[in-house]
Amino acid sequence: MTIQWFPGHMTSARKKAAETMAVVDVVIEVVDARLPEASTNPMVHELRRQRQRPCLKVLNKSDLADPAATREWITWYDRQPGVRAVAVSGKNAGEVARLPGLCQGLAPHRNDNVKPLRMMIMGIPNVGKSTLMNALVGRRIARVGDEPAVTKSQQSQPLGPRQWITDTPGLMWPKIEHDSDGYMLAASHAIGRNAVIDEEVAVFLADLLLARYPERLSGRYGLAVDGLDGVAVVEGIARRRALRARGGAPDLEKASLVLMQDYRDGKLGRISLETPQTRRAMLERGSGSASETAEPPEIIPGS
Repeated sequence: MTIQWFPGHMTSARKKAAETMAVVDVVIEVVDARLPEASTNPMVHELRRQRQRPCLKVLNKSDLADPAATREWITWYDRQPGVRAVAVSGKNAGEVARLPGLCQGLAPHRNDNVKPLRMMIMGIPNVGKSTLMNALVGRRIARVGDEPAVTKSQQSQPLGPRQWITDTPGLMWPKIEHDSDGYMLAASHAIGRNAVIDEEVAVFLADLLLARYPERLSGRYGLAVDGLDGVAVVEGIARRRALRARGGAPDLEKASLVLMQDYRDGKLGRISLETPQTRRAMLERGSGSASETAEPPEIIPGS
């Protein structure tokens, strides 16, 4: 299944983002710590490259991600020129409060009342940009919701006399090149349900969990996972939860929603859908199918 999700307002959002980047010093790019590269918008990289702006890569929702995988990603991003990475939970005000100081280190020349540090928050929908913005300014100024594309327009706020920050709408790109990226984004609710088939996304997620976190499935749903594939996992969830469609058949749509919501809420434990190693393996193979992303279990899942 090819997943494409590009609401019309994102065209104007991209144009406005390009204009704003011309007058900012540091880009705070927020990604989902569970799928950092799949949730990285290539347009943000292209805009930064054109303007030669440094980037603070914020791996948000780190409280839901596998800590071993997150450590690997931090090291991986810190090796990139002009990039510094940090893992945070937007719910933790202390962690969020570190971000302006890290940005200051990327633009040390902007540190007085005449030349205040100007920061810009960017990222795809539903990765927690507005939550970070609210935490930074110390009050609710941006709408927050567990739905993609909640923020519709830019807004700027001072963080004191020497710092300004601009929040931007979630920005997708027109074509998702790798199927696995689309599935990971859909499973993590960065893409609206109208663009996906829930059962296909759930089967992808189940296959990935079988490859890397099988004990989480057996522990949560009481399934004997040996020999199962993703379809059988979804069917098993339907049976264990007594989810029935008309005629008594297992309701695979409801079971799919149960699996995806449990993953999103952290009820399956701290899970990362990709690592630098699985990403590299997927790119080397080319097509980015579910099995390609799931196969290489180089990083042992954390607790």
